[in-house]
Amino acid sequence: MITLTQTLRLALQALVRNRSRSLLTMLGVVIGVAAVIVTVAIGTGAKTSVANQINGLGSNLVMVIPGSVNTSGVRTGNGGASTLTVQDGLAIAKIPGVSAVSPQVTVRTQLVANGNNWQTTVTGAAPTFTYVRSWGVASGRFFTQSETDSAAKVAVLGQTVVNQLFPGSDPVGQTVLVKSVPFTVVGTLTAKGQSGAGQDQDDTVLMPYTSALERLTGGTSIGGLMVSAVDAQHIDSVQSQITGLLEQRHGIVAGQPDDFQVRNLQDIAQAASATASILGLLLAAVAAVSLLVGGIGIMNIMLVSVTERTREIGLRVALGARGAAILRQFLIEAVVLSTGGGAIGVLLGVLGAASIAVFAHWPSSVPVVAVVLALAFSAAVGVFFGFWPARKAAALDPIRALRFE
Repeated sequence: MITLTQTLRLALQALVRNRSRSLLTMLGVVIGVAAVIVTVAIGTGAKTSVANQINGLGSNLVMVIPGSVNTSGVRTGNGGASTLTVQDGLAIAKIPGVSAVSPQVTVRTQLVANGNNWQTTVTGAAPTFTYVRSWGVASGRFFTQSETDSAAKVAVLGQTVVNQLFPGSDPVGQTVLVKSVPFTVVGTLTAKGQSGAGQDQDDTVLMPYTSALERLTGGTSIGGLMVSAVDAQHIDSVQSQITGLLEQRHGIVAGQPDDFQVRNLQDIAQAASATASILGLLLAAVAAVSLLVGGIGIMNIMLVSVTERTREIGLRVALGARGAAILRQFLIEAVVLSTGGGAIGVLLGVLGAASIAVFAHWPSSVPVVAVVLALAFSAAVGVFFGFWPARKAAALDPIRALRFE
């Protein structure tokens, strides 16, 4: 009785005898698996990139922004209301599930320093800003609570502003004029790069929100509140409680529109992630078609191989080989072709994904489960498309096989 090891050796010898045909047969599976790996890597990388961009905006961030007001029938649109105050932020900070709150006062103005000038966005915030926005300090320090309480004239610069106003020098300790008001630079922010919308996040200046209100705007209302929930599970609860609290504080009765909006960035992240997932599935489905074509190629070649080796099969059966052993040999040949092509395809797919990440600067990530599934699917292709030729070989009549020319 022929053992499984002997059957495997016979199958490999048969494939090696026709190595050129074997390699060409594997090519379809190689291309199919490589295409699947690359497309899955691109889709996974896109989802990771979207998640990183959303998370880079802040730690479990919930944004509260002014809403619309109706004045004599004229609706101002979102941002037109001037009803958000610092006191609203202090009240929100007491909500269970809120870890930090930072008011936001935004002014677009010209800066002058070191013989240079630059127009940028100046944002008034609280010392909790670095935590809420997950934004670190590159040099120097961030402003303190005591500086916020006293509306101190201190500022922290983004890297784009540093490059424009203080090229080649350290800005910490130097003075920058903001609307002709001198501010001392106490620190610089780490580089964040572009946002998902293409905006330069480093083109900014931060100062205490009290300084921005007192020295730049002269008002009492703020442009928004950045709220950080303790974790992602509390975001929906925090969002609901903020809405109820602000409606109570602003005297909004049932049926009236809110003069504020509470936005949850997780919704944006989920929508973007779902879009990336659908795109990845579509690309993988298209790539899987080539893998199917490769399986059909294996079946065709195995049928040709059965025809060519008819006399060999008849001789083996006449010498006592059982049909199960013949079926097993041809099935192993088909599986070796498909899994070998799958392994080469995985290698090429991983290299292709890495090349795309390096040269095209497109995020890509190859999940281990995709590699395992690709190899398993290629083996299944070999079994599925190799079974009919193997069964045909095992069912040959030895007398007719020996007479076959």
